[in-house]
Amino acid sequence: MARLIDLLEAGTMVAAQRPWPRSVVEAAAWKYAGEQLAEGHWSLLGLWAEPEQVHMALREPASEQVGVISLACPEGHFPSIGHRHPPAIRLERSARDLFGLRPDGLEDTRPWLDHGCWPGGGRPEAAHYEFLPVEGPSLHQVPVGPVHAGIIEPGHFRFTANGETIVRLEERLGYVHKGIEKLMAGRDPTAAARLAARSSGDSTVAYGIGFALAVEAALQVPVPPRAHWLRALMAELERLANHLGDIGAVCNDAAFALMHTHCGALREQVLRTAQACFGHRLMRDRVVPGGVAVDLDDAGEAAVQTLLDHIGAEFPALVELYENTASLQDRTMGTGCLSSQLARQFGAGGYVGRASGQDRDARRRPGYAPYGELEFAVPSRMDGDVNARLWIRIEEVQQSMGMLRQILARLPAGEIRIDLPAAAGEGLSLVESFRGELLTWLRLDAAGRIERCHLRDPSWFQWPLLEAAVEGNIIADFPLCNKSFNCSYSGHDL
Repeated sequence: MARLIDLLEAGTMVAAQRPWPRSVVEAAAWKYAGEQLAEGHWSLLGLWAEPEQVHMALREPASEQVGVISLACPEGHFPSIGHRHPPAIRLERSARDLFGLRPDGLEDTRPWLDHGCWPGGGRPEAAHYEFLPVEGPSLHQVPVGPVHAGIIEPGHFRFTANGETIVRLEERLGYVHKGIEKLMAGRDPTAAARLAARSSGDSTVAYGIGFALAVEAALQVPVPPRAHWLRALMAELERLANHLGDIGAVCNDAAFALMHTHCGALREQVLRTAQACFGHRLMRDRVVPGGVAVDLDDAGEAAVQTLLDHIGAEFPALVELYENTASLQDRTMGTGCLSSQLARQFGAGGYVGRASGQDRDARRRPGYAPYGELEFAVPSRMDGDVNARLWIRIEEVQQSMGMLRQILARLPAGEIRIDLPAAAGEGLSLVESFRGELLTWLRLDAAGRIERCHLRDPSWFQWPLLEAAVEGNIIADFPLCNKSFNCSYSGHDL
């Protein structure tokens, strides 16, 4: 088995990309990378395209080497990776929808993001979507969505069931494709950052950090230390708000509204604190390329400290309530189990991966400022069920609170933003959103404007795992399983 760095060096290295290398390779090297993925030696971080070229971001877990390989596609096709490595299937289908590049050997040729209603027309076959056939006695289908009850993004779920037991779930997504990557082209990094921050509203800080780090890597500009620490403070507040909301929502889907009410109140306190500190409940557009847009004053520091004291006083009782409510445990334990083998194959991160034995965390490896100076643990469990995913969230709430206290105690003084030069370059970043690893790759032209940008949400590798986790469960438990995954529609649909 060759090392990833050997594969990269055997191709034509692109000097402009930082901090990890990109190499233009031949078809044989592209296929070899697919073999390494299929055999579990490397993991897939992303696969995307542009006119006449396809790219793939890879990681070698043994060495922590990260790199991108690129393959020219002058004839409009490339060897399929998804043919042997399932995590690439939907990414390849999307590359075909967006750029017309055909993955040779991919059995599933159906459109993914293209629903046949794009301006100017899409692929003709996109208007009528064929779900995969399921055969067997006493089977029936239950279609759900794309319009759902309550305030929720659109997605279609096609259940095939035997009685109440789910035999297969097939998802149909892409309803909220926004063309964000296309809209970025030609914009300066500051304007494009506003689009990145709107990829998935609940992860606006994480997207902001990922985009900013990619721009700063491309331009090789040093960001003031205070800006890095303020970014981390915002990111952990965002993580707190989302995990508290999810803990309550999972319990609510198990008909335990009391937890939902109390966790919702704590989440609201986090959002109000964010508003008081940074002028926006979600802290949208507060992270910008070159630093941050808003500083934290003494009153803001006091507000965060008050919030931590409040959560520290209230949250342990809620954890005890969850742990000691037998009827609630009965709904979450053993429900929606995801095997560690599948989690590893798909490179699942966040609470989905960690609940199934994976302990990846981009804050720790490969790492980015200031997390190398903070003490925190990455929780991990092996059960892979709804209960395990909820406990990962509980433990991450506790870890985020600890990190926020460290940040407040060590927040350096100084500037919060620098001006960016107008120059060409390529940048790649990997940051930890509350759902898991978020990949950003971009290229700047000579004027410092976005030539091409790709954003890969953690949900790309988590949505397919939900299909596997619900098999053998009853349809009535799907909302519980779905909420325990809480994948992003918007982040996935670009």
